Amino acid sequence: MAVDAGPAPAPALVRAVRGYLDHLSVERGLSANTLASYRRDLERYLATLAGAGVTDLAAVGPGQVERHLARLRAGDDAHPPLAASSTARAASAVRGLHRFALREGLTGGDPSRDVRPPTPPRRLPRALPVDDVVRLLETAGATTTTGEGAPLALRDRALLEFLYGTGARISEAVGAAVDDLAVEEGTVLLRGKGGRTRLVPVGGYAVQALRAWLVRGRPALLAAGRGTPAVFVNARGGPLTRQGAWTILRRAAQRARLPVDGPQAVSPHTLRHSYATHLLDGGADVRVVQELLGHASVTTTQVYTLVTVDRLREVYATAHPRAR
Repeated sequence: MAVDAGPAPAPALVRAVRGYLDHLSVERGLSANTLASYRRDLERYLATLAGAGVTDLAAVGPGQVERHLARLRAGDDAHPPLAASSTARAASAVRGLHRFALREGLTGGDPSRDVRPPTPPRRLPRALPVDDVVRLLETAGATTTTGEGAPLALRDRALLEFLYGTGARISEAVGAAVDDLAVEEGTVLLRGKGGRTRLVPVGGYAVQALRAWLVRGRPALLAAGRGTPAVFVNARGGPLTRQGAWTILRRAAQRARLPVDGPQAVSPHTLRHSYATHLLDGGADVRVVQELLGHASVTTTQVYTLVTVDRLREVYATAHPRAR
């Protein structure tokens, strides 16, 4: 396990962290991305403990946990200050490690129990207006509809229609296999975080775009590769990557004259946010949207209700004669 420059962490600390990460992977089923983030957070924690001369988790006190989190927020010569959201994630990793050590009998107490991580600011997800989404989808793949570029054009349109038509995460879209699709029934099986799966309806526009891609586009690109079950493939016939999908969206956003840089930039997650917000604006129940998005808790989904309340206020302010 790589750590920051400085004293090497004691073997007992390294074993405890490895055991905890194995537990998260095998028993909790955390995604590879989440595990990688936790691993980085705990490597920094081990570096802090090693620098303080701590060789065993049983010797850690609440003050050391608090000082570590404060150091993350303040930054140092080797690291910039972490945002509140990143510090909260690091605190979750540290607290989880100490709870795991207590359950496994490695320690007699949990020094992190009363340490409260900073509360990250609540950021409302950015959703595009419906007209902007339509313009984005119509420009995807619109530049080349014949010749050698036609298969890529069909793929680009199908991908963006799929993202907005299902609310899929970008990792779920590029990870979807042809066998997960039931085009005639208008459904797709999405494989989400923690190994959870969900069956999601696919809208008519997305079905039409997928059918064109699967029949007229995908076979032409597959001929250049070794064969893959992935729905979306690249120009070499291999599975499309997350970075490749982001590039497709960026090109479409540029053609649609939507922002591609800065805080308002359109990203693959923007389509997921738009999907949820437009469903709620249309009267969908928040519990239904929770299932469609694959959220483990309805609390995560409820952030979208704040967006729709803002929309209601806007409509009220412009429509009611005595709103001002």
